[in-house]
Amino acid sequence: MTEIGRLLGSGKEAEVFEYGALALKLYRRAASKASSFREAANLSILERLALPAPKVHAVGEFDGRWGVLMDRAPDQFVSTAESAPLEDMAQLHRRLHEKPGDGLPSLMARLSARIRRAEGLDAASRNRLLLELDSLPDGDRVCHGDFHPWNIHGSGQGFMIVDWLDACCGNPLADVCRTYVLLHHAMPDRAMGYVEAYASVTGSEVSAILAWLPAIAAARLTEGVANENDELLQLAGVSR
Repeated sequence: MTEIGRLLGSGKEAEVFEYGALALKLYRRAASKASSFREAANLSILERLALPAPKVHAVGEFDGRWGVLMDRAPDQFVSTAESAPLEDMAQLHRRLHEKPGDGLPSLMARLSARIRRAEGLDAASRNRLLLELDSLPDGDRVCHGDFHPWNIHGSGQGFMIVDWLDACCGNPLADVCRTYVLLHHAMPDRAMGYVEAYASVTGSEVSAILAWLPAIAAARLTEGVANENDELLQLAGVSR
């Protein structure tokens, strides 16, 4: 039996290890079994779309933790995410959004469910956010759900996008707004630049992307990122 090798990467949800020539993603939490099968199912759908995502080889329990065995990604996009080329990111993001998201979970349903259970929202704010969400146009494209420089590996024709646990079917502009929210916290000086880069390469309107901001920010309140909560409430238009 192959032994678990060195740690390749670590995040809030999981750790990734060498496993022979492959990569083994092991989830941390009690829900790791469900998460493993969910990500494997998402990747199986993406495989038939010929997207730059790792191929799944197995799902199972390894040393008491549930995980997904998949292709190993090449080296990370850039040595420091702060210098990731925004136009290259936007072009890659567009490639995903050109594909139909049939079989993936609904983005609108996910956002609605998360807003309904998000802490820190009073009843009036919650109702407003849900009404605003309902007024936004749904879509049927592949959305990554966590697209940022740390999840992009490789270069040139060898890009691979990892971490597809939250992949869904929906409006691409919502997916771009999700990237904006993530960058707003991690690299605030680059967040708007990314929105503008995506708008430039796709002909989208910046205002149409940012129309999703209240709903996307409010939904992230359910993700256990307490250090971002005040910022997320502000982005959602909720006063404390």
